[in-house]
Amino acid sequence: MAEISFSLPDLGEGLIEATVLEWLVAEGDQVERNQPLVELDTTKASLELPSPQAGRIVRTVGEPGDVIEVGSTLVVFEVDDDTAGIVGSVPKEKSKTRRVRLRAPDDDT
Repeated sequence: MAEISFSLPDLGEGLIEATVLEWLVAEGDQVERNQPLVELDTTKASLELPSPQAGRIVRTVGEPGDVIEVGSTLVVFEVDDDTAGIVGSVPKEKSKTRRVRLRAPDDDT
């Protein structure tokens, strides 16, 4: 088993923090990917933050009313070693795009 930290992601529009309204999971809970983890409030909106992966919740950070800064640890997951990785990362694949060299048309006038 491996432990992986999930940090509060950039929520966009220049937001640098969010306030915990309510945890929807508890330490020890098994969660599925995209399951709502926590209700947050920002200066722009209230939202539910989904789980980026399946696993067991080892620790939640912050109580209702606490302010969490973007980039700070929000949840620690325990996952199987074979599925361990950086939460929220996308595996790199070879690009399927081709580079095409464009030439100016010949000037035959």
